[in-house]
Amino acid sequence: MLKARYTKLDLQFKFPAGTSRGVLLQKPSSFIILEKDGYTGIGECSTIPDLSIDLVDSYVDKLDKLCRQLNEGYDPATLDVEDYPSIAFGLETALLDLAAKGSNCLFPSSFTEGATGIPINGLVWMGDRDFMEKQIKEKIVAGYPCIKLKIGANDFNTELEIIAGIRKQFSSSDIEIRLDANGAFSPLDALDKLNKLAVFDIHSIEQPIRQHQYEAMADICSRSPIPIVLDEELIGVKSPDKEELLQKIMPAYIILKPSLIGGLKQSEEWIRLAKKYNTGWWITSALEANIGLNAIAQWTATLGSPMPQGLGTGQLYHNNIPSPLTIENAKLYYKPEINWELSSILT
Repeated sequence: MLKARYTKLDLQFKFPAGTSRGVLLQKPSSFIILEKDGYTGIGECSTIPDLSIDLVDSYVDKLDKLCRQLNEGYDPATLDVEDYPSIAFGLETALLDLAAKGSNCLFPSSFTEGATGIPINGLVWMGDRDFMEKQIKEKIVAGYPCIKLKIGANDFNTELEIIAGIRKQFSSSDIEIRLDANGAFSPLDALDKLNKLAVFDIHSIEQPIRQHQYEAMADICSRSPIPIVLDEELIGVKSPDKEELLQKIMPAYIILKPSLIGGLKQSEEWIRLAKKYNTGWWITSALEANIGLNAIAQWTATLGSPMPQGLGTGQLYHNNIPSPLTIENAKLYYKPEINWELSSILT
């Protein structure tokens, strides 16, 4: 008989992780633990404060109820977790891990064998100029051909100067620059800022304005000199609204964070629709611990995308769960010879 429980872990950032929405010092994660026939499957429920749509006030109650229902023999497929995307992802991946006999190998591939790595972008967090330029230098020295900068909270002219500093040394064929504004621009000034950024040959910019401004976002997508990526815009969108959103806004790309949009199956639906409308896509973590990151990375490896993915977040925390995930030469690898250390969540 299936047994279910959950545990929690507050992840502690190694540095203040700044975005235009604010600064993160810690991030909560919960872990659904399923046991059956002597095997244990673990799935992570990862939320980001002020971004995830999971109902905060009832979150613990929902986890309690979910585990109680599973222990009473309910079919997992019948449980309603639609309003809790992170719990949907955690349950989905815990079941996959249990089916894999608790091996943490959810999607066997050359990636899980350690033979191939997933190209990833080097993420530069927002902060003062010295902090951002230090990060940029570190990513360049580490050999990242694609760098993603969080922008929108600092003085815009300073941000232009930081980006100009990269382009003075490296052309777009040497280093691809992606930007993430996290909705920091207003619809009134977005195009002006995008035109000023475009001189630096920017690959793309995520969410230039806040989500749910559909007419304004569609207009920006149609006129922007930089390809626009939807990120936060996808959170909370259900079928058939997904297709309507892509038809209306017509972005160049979408970014998929399974923990924020309801899991891997929901992400696969977005990918299917993106292909229908010739919209590009890539996968990004939602700052999960290594349990969630591992599930996302293994799934991503099966998709065959050559683009750098946003999966280089496993080194953000002081207290992350030790795992076979490693970064080498701007790629994420799974080293099967390295053991998982799960005592912090299984005890």
